[in-house]
Amino acid sequence: MTDMQEAPGDIVMTRIGQAMMLLHGGDREEARNRFGALWTELGEDGDALHRCTLAHYMADAQDDAGDELAWDLRALAAADGLSQERLTEHHASLAVRAFYPSLHLNLAADYVKLHRPDDARLHLDRAHASLDALSDDAYGNGIREALRRLERQLDAV
Repeated sequence: MTDMQEAPGDIVMTRIGQAMMLLHGGDREEARNRFGALWTELGEDGDALHRCTLAHYMADAQDDAGDELAWDLRALAAADGLSQERLTEHHASLAVRAFYPSLHLNLAADYVKLHRPDDARLHLDRAHASLDALSDDAYGNGIREALRRLERQLDAV
């Protein structure tokens, strides 16, 4: 997913960002605790942008590959329910369809970790099919390179 810039007054995205800083700073447990508390507040039917973002980063905070997969699946489900109108409210330059290469890449990586190569290939194919949504910039090129690395890893198995 693209880096999110917070819309003015979106306290949930601020809190997600604070937990992300903890995660990137190495405090995985506190990040998980904060993400978990936010998820409880949002609920399964909360704002799709918040759920997608939160689940996407919560997956990164997991130590268990099965738990990571569960959170990545939640992120994908939330993205499927996210309207372009809602996303534009948050940040005018973002497109929902640009989330899918990263979301499918993450799922493919989860399935590789879980020794499920057929499922991994399915999500690699879906990631490739959605690459046209990405710009030719550092983010898009990073996703493309990560896909190539994961494909090489899967081919070596």
